[in-house]
Amino acid sequence: MNALLVPLVLAVVATAVIWWGSERLELAAERLSKHYGLPVAVHGAIVVAVGSSFPELSSIVISTVLHGEFSLGVGAIVGSAIFNLLVIPAFSALSTDRLEVTRDIVHKDAQFYVISVLILFIVFALGATYVPGGTNEAAILTPPLALIPLVSYGIYVFLHQQDASDHVADESVTVNPRREWARLTVALLVIAVGVEGIVRAALTFGAIFGTPSFLWGVTVIAAATSLPDAFVSVRAARNDESVTSLTNVLGSNTFNLLVAIPVGVLLAGSATINFLAAVPTMGFLAFATLVFIVFTRTHLELTNREAYGFLALYALFLCWMTLESIGSIETVQGI
Repeated sequence: MNALLVPLVLAVVATAVIWWGSERLELAAERLSKHYGLPVAVHGAIVVAVGSSFPELSSIVISTVLHGEFSLGVGAIVGSAIFNLLVIPAFSALSTDRLEVTRDIVHKDAQFYVISVLILFIVFALGATYVPGGTNEAAILTPPLALIPLVSYGIYVFLHQQDASDHVADESVTVNPRREWARLTVALLVIAVGVEGIVRAALTFGAIFGTPSFLWGVTVIAAATSLPDAFVSVRAARNDESVTSLTNVLGSNTFNLLVAIPVGVLLAGSATINFLAAVPTMGFLAFATLVFIVFTRTHLELTNREAYGFLALYALFLCWMTLESIGSIETVQGI
């Protein structure tokens, strides 16, 4: 019992640390966006999304560099993407009277996110079929392959920069940029410390229960590192900022898939991922993405009934991963 209590307490404390650091990061990022005159869509899709995605980026860097567990980091990224698509919009919709969706979100951010899922899957497939040593069980990711999603994210930033070129900034906002950059830096360091704690807790859980690290990455680490995104989006929804609430989700997922995973590969030099486990989980991510797009596009609104449906779908995903890990079902090979 004591052996289980220690990692449990560590997970709770680490999650609180991540939340505290992310709160400060969000405030600093918001003030800097106002100082530099960024439009709301760019603030939500890039600034807030990248800032709130730092826990996920830290998770794959720390898992890969310090613990040699690249699969743990990838599990955290994929699990976080599913959490962001299903849980965060649901909580946002339930916290406000009306969560509205614009056509720009569906036609630009959501569609580019679909492309990012496809790009990452193609990179995994190339690592399994064209890289020497790669097999249908193990995809070997190399730095040249990692450049493909990174370049794609550069295109995403370029498209938003084009939209921001005609934006007229509010010059009445007074912000001390040096102070805000200093706060942002401290917040990043605090988040990194919290992520190290949650990674250690997940590895300990895996050792105690004799389960693969991928499970704890796709569940525990994913949920803990996604909390900043949840707080940002729910707060934005309560303030009637539906655009920021939803673009944060899509922008965060796009950053995680196209930047966080490739950064882990570049830091490791090369990395091997279980392709048999990646295919079905990426497939569920693609399915969750389609569900998100269809329901948000319908009447350009996410209703409470649809929000409960999102939560039920996420609960189904958790049950699926748990049953796979304990061997009750075997629909995913390699877990």
